[in-house]
Amino acid sequence: MTPLLLQITTTAPADTTTTLADGAEAANHTVSLIDLALAGGWAMIPLALLSLAAVYIFFERYLTLKKAAKNPEGFNDRIKSMVLAGDINGAKMLCAQANTPVSRMLGKGITRIGNPLKNIETSIENVGKIEISRLEKNLSGLATIAGAAPMLGFLGTVTGMIQAFIAIAQAEGSVSPQLLSAGIYQAMVTTATGLIIGLPAYVGYNYLVSKIDSIVHAMEYSSIEFIDLLQEPQL
Repeated sequence: MTPLLLQITTTAPADTTTTLADGAEAANHTVSLIDLALAGGWAMIPLALLSLAAVYIFFERYLTLKKAAKNPEGFNDRIKSMVLAGDINGAKMLCAQANTPVSRMLGKGITRIGNPLKNIETSIENVGKIEISRLEKNLSGLATIAGAAPMLGFLGTVTGMIQAFIAIAQAEGSVSPQLLSAGIYQAMVTTATGLIIGLPAYVGYNYLVSKIDSIVHAMEYSSIEFIDLLQEPQL
C-alpha cells in the first residue's frame, strides 16, 4: 500500500510540470505587429494613408497656430501709443515685423486711417475673415479622418466576417480554427486600427479648434480696442 501511495505522489508533480510548461510555451507565442497588419487585409492600406495624413495635418496646423498666437509683448499698447502720437509709419512697420493674424488685421486698419470709421471697420473685418480661413486650413480634413478611420475599420470587419462565413460554408466536415483565422484576424485588426487612428485624430481636432478659438478671441479684442482708439476725442 505504501509503495502505491509513493508512486502516486511522485507522478502527479511530473504531469503538473508538463502542463505548466505547455502553458508557458503557449503564452510565449506572440504575434508581431507586422503580422497583424498583414492579417488586416486590404483595409490596412487606406488606414495607413489616413494615419500619415492625420499626423501631417496635426503637426502642420499646430506649428502654424503656435506661430500665429505669438504676438510681441505689449504689441497692442505699442500700437496704441504710436497711433496716438501720430506715428502711422512706425505702427505699420511694427505690424509688418510681427507678421501675425492680429498684426495683419490691425495693419490693414492703420492703412485706412483718415477714411470713414465704417470703412475702417469693414476692412478690418474682411482681413479677419481671411485670417480665420487660413487658420482653419486643412482642419476639416482632420475631422474627416477622425470619422472615416473607424468607419473604414468597421468595413474591414464586415468583409473579414464575410470571408469567415464563406470559409464555413465551403468547408467539408468539421470547421477548424485555422480555417476561420484569416477572416477573424481581418475583422478584429481593422476595427482596432480604425479606432487607434480615429480617436487621436478626434482629440487633436478639438485641441486645434480650441487654439483657433483663442486666437480669434485675441483678434476680436484687438480690433475692438483699435476701433475704440480711433473714436477717442484726441484723434
